[in-house]
Amino acid sequence: MYAPRVFVSMLGALAVFAIATYWLGGSLSSALFKTAICAVLLQAGYFGGVLYLVWKESRSRNVNKNASARSEEPEKLPVSPFKGSEPFNR
Repeated sequence: MYAPRVFVSMLGALAVFAIATYWLGGSLSSALFKTAICAVLLQAGYFGGVLYLVWKESRSRNVNKNASARSEEPEKLPVSPFKGSEPFNR
């Protein structure tokens, strides 16, 4: 994710939440307090989502690693011959 976009989106959501809370409740201090709680919950949800994505990627890599370890032959990568236009082949 692109960090500035995440921050701008989060601040926009918090601003809308703060305005709606102030409009519904009429108390500025209550709206600020609830908005701070909302910000903490947003960050906790974001952190949990990132942890889930890391866990899922780690799990898929372990499954792929175990599947390739079970095969009898090592994986063969195709090798192309060097070309004269490459800078290190001059």
